[in-house]
Amino acid sequence: MTTTAPRLGNALARLLILAAALLGTLLAGAAPASAHAALTGSDPKDGAVVATAPKEVDLTFSEQVAMSADSIRVLDPAGRRADTGEIRDLCSGSVVRYGVGLRAGLPDGTYTVAWQAVSSDSHPVAGAFTFSIGAPSTTSVALPDQAVGGGLVGALYGIARYLSYAGFAVLVGGGAFVLVCWPRGASVRPVQQTVVRGWLTLTGATLAMLLLRSPYTGSGKLADAFDLAGLRAVLETKTGAALTSRLLLLGAAALFVAVLFGAYARRTDPKEKKDLSFGLGIGGTVVAAGIAGTWALAEHASTGLQPGIAMPVDILHLLAVAAWLGGLTVLLVALYRAPSVERSAVERFSKVAFGSVAVLAATGLYQSWRQVGSWSALTGTRYGQLLLVKIGLMAVLIGIAWISRRWTRRLADPSPRESAAEAEEPESEAEAADEPETETEAETETEAADEPAGDADPERAAQLARQRTAVATARRKRERDADPERTGLRRSVLTEAAVAVVLLAVTTVLTSTEPGRTEEEAGRTTAASGPAAVPDRPVDIRLPFDTGGVDGKGVVRLSLDPGRTGANALHIFVERPNGKPLDVPEIKLALTLEAKNVGPLPVSPDRIQTGHWSASGVQIPMPGEWKIQVTVRTSEIDQTTIDKNVKIG
Repeated sequence: MTTTAPRLGNALARLLILAAALLGTLLAGAAPASAHAALTGSDPKDGAVVATAPKEVDLTFSEQVAMSADSIRVLDPAGRRADTGEIRDLCSGSVVRYGVGLRAGLPDGTYTVAWQAVSSDSHPVAGAFTFSIGAPSTTSVALPDQAVGGGLVGALYGIARYLSYAGFAVLVGGGAFVLVCWPRGASVRPVQQTVVRGWLTLTGATLAMLLLRSPYTGSGKLADAFDLAGLRAVLETKTGAALTSRLLLLGAAALFVAVLFGAYARRTDPKEKKDLSFGLGIGGTVVAAGIAGTWALAEHASTGLQPGIAMPVDILHLLAVAAWLGGLTVLLVALYRAPSVERSAVERFSKVAFGSVAVLAATGLYQSWRQVGSWSALTGTRYGQLLLVKIGLMAVLIGIAWISRRWTRRLADPSPRESAAEAEEPESEAEAADEPETETEAETETEAADEPAGDADPERAAQLARQRTAVATARRKRERDADPERTGLRRSVLTEAAVAVVLLAVTTVLTSTEPGRTEEEAGRTTAASGPAAVPDRPVDIRLPFDTGGVDGKGVVRLSLDPGRTGANALHIFVERPNGKPLDVPEIKLALTLEAKNVGPLPVSPDRIQTGHWSASGVQIPMPGEWKIQVTVRTSEIDQTTIDKNVKIG
């Protein structure tokens, strides 16, 4: 039987369009996923100039990463492979280090190290830096502009992640809403369809993520989604095991849905229904917690501080989100598509939502402390800023929920006669209720009254009976829609659902963003690597800047090698706050020794590639406390000058 879409009115259309626009804006502005792990050091260092060719290149990370045979590539100035391709595991204790051997007899010049790995929280990481043998040179190496985890594959993977969260919320929250708040909803067709679609969405999104995982963390080519070797490699990883477990648990969830909308919906004996409800509640909770655990075991909760506490907390957080937002979705469908929703059901959901908010507040507070750790990380990192947006949306959502609660208190239950009549309506009659009343309704009733009882054609009598039912249903729908309390509740719940769509999008982006605590710690490690120089050791400094314009925030990393009097090689790297290269129109440098009234000595570096400038033969005439001033211009009118004092021996 074909189900016609309900006419929800212009207000619903406008709100859904607004929610979709906000969601699209958020996802379009989201950078490709950065990860929990960060590169904290290398040997040779970024921008270093060494006298002789090293035997290998070593990389140090902030936490454990998964490396493949091609994770570290060293390219000579002509773009040819200069490494042996053999990755060495140099990890020792808490130090995570990997290396790759170099070929013998490498000529002088600038070499590019490109690396790519998968963080232990399932997100891909990648980067590149250069070092020189003998003296810097030009290089023909062109690194791909597309960041790891970006492009079409990254966008599809991000959409699948969002849909998996949404499907989980509707499946778990919808089932809980029926069992706990509205048992009669188990026999309401629109409610059944909504929960089943949640299951289908979560299953389809999980399959898509499993297929896209290999190109997402590797080549970035969509065609590799059907590479069996890549799929086999994914199944051997922690993320692959989590996705496979999720699919197995979804099989158990399908059985739960079948019983809920089958045997449970048909039960009429109160004792039997109560016993079955108890069994469904226990089994459904176990399955829902298991599905939530597939996220906790593979993402941020499984790494970093206190994973043994963080994973159960993350499961509780996901279940609370599902109970609130999934139940809200089913309530919205019921308010628009079901014949009636009892006030008692809405009141019970209001209590469930209140409990969910309390759990979200407690678990969210712990997660925020664990992933952010400081006020500076809350306001100065992308993760912290997204977290503030999420908190703001939660406050808005709670405010709207309070308005919905006020409408619930004023909502009147339908009369027993009306409820009994509506419960007997078949689905086709409920669809007919969505049609506007016409002038034939009165004529239908008149025709039915004038029809002789004895001589009536059975087919004609059945047609008139269907018409009378449709007319009565349409009349009851008009009366229900004329109820201002029910209309007010519909609008507030609809607004609440629209905000929830955006909140879920923020949460999805947040789970794929490098935590603020990790980003700050990596920045401190970089900043502490060399503000005070010693002979034969490069000067490495890190200078945040803000020109005030578009793309005006970032970080300048500067290396002066060997960091002593005489000729030095200068390398400047300009990065966005998330660590990705930033191409600016102009960058200038000046050196001043104020104690001796020397300078400023201007330096005009040459652009090597996106975000990388270099100059050779930078002369430091005498030792002392030198002020290094860097001027960054990000547009025709936006520029700033930042400086730092360093000791050059």
